[in-house]
Amino acid sequence: MDTVKSVFCTIVPPHILDALAQAEDPRHHEPARRTLEHDGALRTRRRVTPPALIHADPAGTLSDKPQRTIYDERHRTTLPGTKVHGEGDHPSKDATVNRANAALGATFDFYLKVYGRHSIDGAGMPLNASVHYGEKYDNAFWDGSQMVFGDGDGELFGDFTVSVDVIGHELTHGVTQHTANLEYYGQSGALNESLSDVFGSLIKQYALGQTADQADWLIGQGLLGPTINGVALRSMKAPGTAYDDPHLGKDPQPTAMDDFVRTSRDNGGVHINSGIPNHAFYLLATALGGHAWERAGQIWYDTLTGGELAADAGFADFARLTAAAARARYGEGDAVQAVLKAWSRVGVATS
Repeated sequence: MDTVKSVFCTIVPPHILDALAQAEDPRHHEPARRTLEHDGALRTRRRVTPPALIHADPAGTLSDKPQRTIYDERHRTTLPGTKVHGEGDHPSKDATVNRANAALGATFDFYLKVYGRHSIDGAGMPLNASVHYGEKYDNAFWDGSQMVFGDGDGELFGDFTVSVDVIGHELTHGVTQHTANLEYYGQSGALNESLSDVFGSLIKQYALGQTADQADWLIGQGLLGPTINGVALRSMKAPGTAYDDPHLGKDPQPTAMDDFVRTSRDNGGVHINSGIPNHAFYLLATALGGHAWERAGQIWYDTLTGGELAADAGFADFARLTAAAARARYGEGDAVQAVLKAWSRVGVATS
């Protein structure tokens, strides 16, 4: 793999914040504008100065337990903040700290127990997170070395630790960073986002013991405020239907290549066009049935970590490799046919 390129990845896409920034009500536009400005500055800083990567002790034996540390920003923005919880500490009186700690643990357990991966870098990387970031900060992000959570503005968005899939999504950007290292632009960037949605959803399903037909296939369910007409940030089952709200706008995600969105915003629409590979995975997982992390997730994980996925891969490249991964692991049979059918239904060629 080439040198790791760290990207700045937020869970709330810019198109939602852009819509809110145009609102007349200052309760809506002020947090959105502040968040957009802050995210823009962080994104620029990340391009110029990559973060220091944190690794486990190379001389030590890989542990089957996570190494988690939670910091409290106390509404400041100088990371990491004040340490308030370490591995093995008693639960905090702060529910946000406990939720962040639990979700980091759920993500660690998922990757270890399902795929035999020790933390997000495969080498026991400690998992750090900062909570209560900024004033009414409407986002959560992976900065290349740690998780960061805002509290939301309390009206349109709530506390960003409430959704385990959001935390799994952001930490999976770290897995991608340490494996295929997908470029964060265009189709490869949309694949980067989709992989985080896929494994974020699988982490939630694993924690809840859900089968593919029991799962809601929503990303960020519970984040939206009670006045918002919507259920989540994205839907893998039905891209384009997660929200339709006067403040947020309408969910712009396409389901298939016929509706692929060409834009220069959001790194070429990485949070929008991710709906296409998201839906392909949903179709595969529900066709195979059972627990989605087993066969469908294993195929996607093999593709991500197999060493053949180029950093600038497009949807067709990824689709072809998933078919090859299914064939290599399960032979010719229902898994391969389900992969081919899923990609066909979203208009992506596999040959």
